[in-house]
Amino acid sequence: MPVKTIHPNDIATQTLHGYLLGAVAPRPIAFASTVDSNGNVNLSPFSFFNVFGSNPPTLVFSPARRVRDNSIKHTLENVYETKEVVINVVNYAMVQQTSLASCEYDKGVNEFIKAGFTALPSTLVKPPRVGESPVAFECKVNQVIETGTSGGAGNLVICEVLLMHIKEEILNEKGQIDPQRIDLVARMGGDWYCRASGDALFEVPKPNQKKGIGIDQIPHSIRNSTVLTGNDLGMLGNIEAFPDKQAIVNFSNQPVIQSVLAAYKSDEDLQIRLHRTAQSYLRVGKLTEAWLTLLQKV
Repeated sequence: MPVKTIHPNDIATQTLHGYLLGAVAPRPIAFASTVDSNGNVNLSPFSFFNVFGSNPPTLVFSPARRVRDNSIKHTLENVYETKEVVINVVNYAMVQQTSLASCEYDKGVNEFIKAGFTALPSTLVKPPRVGESPVAFECKVNQVIETGTSGGAGNLVICEVLLMHIKEEILNEKGQIDPQRIDLVARMGGDWYCRASGDALFEVPKPNQKKGIGIDQIPHSIRNSTVLTGNDLGMLGNIEAFPDKQAIVNFSNQPVIQSVLAAYKSDEDLQIRLHRTAQSYLRVGKLTEAWLTLLQKV
């Protein structure tokens, strides 16, 4: 397939900005509340944001310089003045109000009021937190790293979390944050967002301390399947060891395998059917059964 190759210096910053935001997505949203030295409150969302450590707990967001005129945002001005911020996360129930708060109101205008949010007093820092947010982090600003001085340059605001506020309604029975209940949203390119809930969520078992055999160890006839996808092979490569021969023989007595073996006589048709059956097992997370199916014919 054709590939478009771009050198950043060969295109306008605004165009490059669009490519970057379209490709590096979805991005979580830091809904940052700050105050200036006079106590004026500001509230603004930033999608250049993530967590970068847990000891100490560290969040980083970047109020980039505006591309059109190289000006900086009120949030950054306030951060330099007071060295404090509350980072509120954004879920679906508040996304439209959050977008409204991103309007470039004049300095001194309180976006809590403009966007209709509830300002709750923080415990350890001066900026208020957003009452509608499912999780809020009270932070001190340890450092600001300027990546440049031209329009589009980032300003990495490195924050240490001093206190967390988590609504109990988003916790599961184990006290963990439930991804369905928190219902987060994230930024894509342009005007697009995405919602992290429902069918958009899926689990991928982490290798952790286990070592998968790797795709390179998968038998050639399986690795070069016309049915199995790269994701399928990735799942198959995550098994620690092949099933033993007795397990393979025992599995051949399963009705689904017996029906396949009886219905398809040619080697090619049989292999395709077995691969499709294994794929159906992978779709429901049954890795061992998938392997036992594939190894009926290698």
